[in-house]
Amino acid sequence: MSEPRALPADAHARCHFFPCADAAQWARAAADTIATGLRADLARHGRALLLVSGGSTPAPVFAELAATALPWVQIDIGLVDERVTDDAAGRNDALVRRTLLTGPAQAARFSPLLPAGSLDAAAAARTADARLGESGLAPSVVVLGMGDDGHTASLFPGSRDLATVRAETHAYAALDASGCEVAGPYTQRITLTPAGLARARARVLLLRGQDKLAVFERALVVSDPAQMPISLVFDLPGAPLQVHWCP
Repeated sequence: MSEPRALPADAHARCHFFPCADAAQWARAAADTIATGLRADLARHGRALLLVSGGSTPAPVFAELAATALPWVQIDIGLVDERVTDDAAGRNDALVRRTLLTGPAQAARFSPLLPAGSLDAAAAARTADARLGESGLAPSVVVLGMGDDGHTASLFPGSRDLATVRAETHAYAALDASGCEVAGPYTQRITLTPAGLARARARVLLLRGQDKLAVFERALVVSDPAQMPISLVFDLPGAPLQVHWCP
């Protein structure tokens, strides 16, 4: 691995940055990091909880992870966030079923955020929060992505409910992303809150491309969650954010 360029001086106290030479190396390294976090909780508790994000970026990592030798029957998989839509193909759970719940990983227990036939975001968020509490498990690993606007999960800059969700004490919340163009037609969301992110034992951010790297570097400098919500993740308690990047 070779550092593409120096990060801001204090970055290494706030995150661990792992640059990779190419996409294949990146996918394998990120999958190994996730698997290590899962194995640690499996050793401690006999079960592990993995929360994952949607979008196109994580698909190669999920494919690598799905082929990893793990006791998948002892692993629960959930979502970081979800689009509230009756278009099944547009939801994050469709990506997870297609790219992660394959091969040996089919034995994992998957809990989508949006129940079949329901578009009630508030009820779904309450159910997800209760399910997490009843499981007795802290998320072993949370896998995050980041948009060109600095959003992560469904925490969009400029969105109507961002300030409310930032102050939320529950792990999940319903969110109206109206006011943020990047949310597109999917303005109604269910998302892990900063309080929910704080519970995770490990947080992994997946980035690809020079443009995303530039956004990430800007967020480290700006450190304003209202402008760059990804900065919420930098200073959460527990282990530093692990960032995997490739060109």
